Amino acid sequence: MTRVAAARCLCLGVFLPLMLAAVLHQAHSADPTPTPQTTAAPHKDPERPERGTYQLTDGNGTVCLLAYMGLQLNISFNSVSENKTFQEVVNVVPKSTNVSGLCDSKKAVLQLTADGQIKNLTFVFTLNTTSNKYHLSEVSLNATWPAIKSPFLVKNSSLDYLRGSLGYSYMCRQEQTLTVTKELSINTFQVQVQPFGLTGEQFGAAEECQLDEDAMLIPIVVGAALAGLVIIVLVAYLIGRKRSHAGYQTI
Repeated sequence: MTRVAAARCLCLGVFLPLMLAAVLHQAHSADPTPTPQTTAAPHKDPERPERGTYQLTDGNGTVCLLAYMGLQLNISFNSVSENKTFQEVVNVVPKSTNVSGLCDSKKAVLQLTADGQIKNLTFVFTLNTTSNKYHLSEVSLNATWPAIKSPFLVKNSSLDYLRGSLGYSYMCRQEQTLTVTKELSINTFQVQVQPFGLTGEQFGAAEECQLDEDAMLIPIVVGAALAGLVIIVLVAYLIGRKRSHAGYQTI
């Protein structure tokens, strides 16, 4: 009887971890429900961009937009002279970037300019005064590269990224990719931005992105599953041991 009980515990100890690993693998590899917001960013060879601080003030000198974020541009363009497509990955360097723009009650425009390849990178945030929700609605880029003779110009005015509520900041610690056009996407790192409803020079309470919530949920689920597994194995062992003792008493 002792051998039978030990064998049962051994089977549970081997089978249950394998079953748990299979379930977690299936959940991790399943295709997520498509959303218009963001997708996990692909891995890139260049170094992680430095996180910069960008702010705008209104006519009264009051801060009306505040953003902390690292930015990395993924650019694809065709070179007619060389008859091939080039792909560039460029980090926005905060210390060599100038900030300008404007704020009003329904729109905030953040313009970043640099002396190098990036001539003008513009983010436009729009506020819906009915729902008191804001989002990044437009991104445009004006840049130059030696491989192309004319300036690289792209713009998309129908975006729906970085969504937040009036008086709150949008936060996303995870790396994510904002697809602007087929020629341009932007990797963002440790973003916190608030284009409306600032109090002084401080962010309002943060509304975290879905990527952050998922990243926090996975360790909790795994920990709970492992704890449950330990309890099941322990209970099975105790039951087997009890039956073994009962067998000895009968003999």
